[in-house]
Amino acid sequence: MPGMPARSARSPRLIQQSASVPLRADGTLTIACVADTHSQPHPATAERLAAIAPDAILHAGDIGDPAVIDQLAAAAPVFAVRGNIDTRSQFPDVLVLDLVGAGGDRRLRIWLTHIAVNGPRLSADVARAARAGQAQLVVCGHSHVPFIGRDRDLTVFNPGSIGPRRFQLPIVFGTIAIAPTGVRLAHVDCATGQAWTPP
Repeated sequence: MPGMPARSARSPRLIQQSASVPLRADGTLTIACVADTHSQPHPATAERLAAIAPDAILHAGDIGDPAVIDQLAAAAPVFAVRGNIDTRSQFPDVLVLDLVGAGGDRRLRIWLTHIAVNGPRLSADVARAARAGQAQLVVCGHSHVPFIGRDRDLTVFNPGSIGPRRFQLPIVFGTIAIAPTGVRLAHVDCATGQAWTPP
């Protein structure tokens, strides 16, 4: 991509980009978060996205076929990072996304990357980079395990996977709801469209 450092087989670099999404005039915003589609998003994905009418979609990597991004973009603009299976991907390793108000004030900074946690804890390098980048929320994928937590003064959100089922893990995606009163993270069962919580 223009302006981005090139990768070298001998010395791979972390490719990072930034973008911003404006809040609605009333100070709200709805973001859908997906991950680990592995070329086969759940058949109900388009219907579920249409139901929540997101302002933007985040894809936390392991996209597989890039056509998946085009399919998602039918619902809303897509911001994506590459996962470990996306070896020829044009997407960055990290995307720093600012959600901004009408006056340009930053409401929330999201650090979007594919691999970020070891179990329930952020890896030290991701935590260090996200904090240095003044992010408040880390959105990641890779494990297929839906998760909301706090670690090292950062909120961590794994939306789970909407791709082929792994083991007994659910097929879910995440939502980030911004309102003047705060930020709400949640998971949605892709098959039913209902809210999903851990059993």
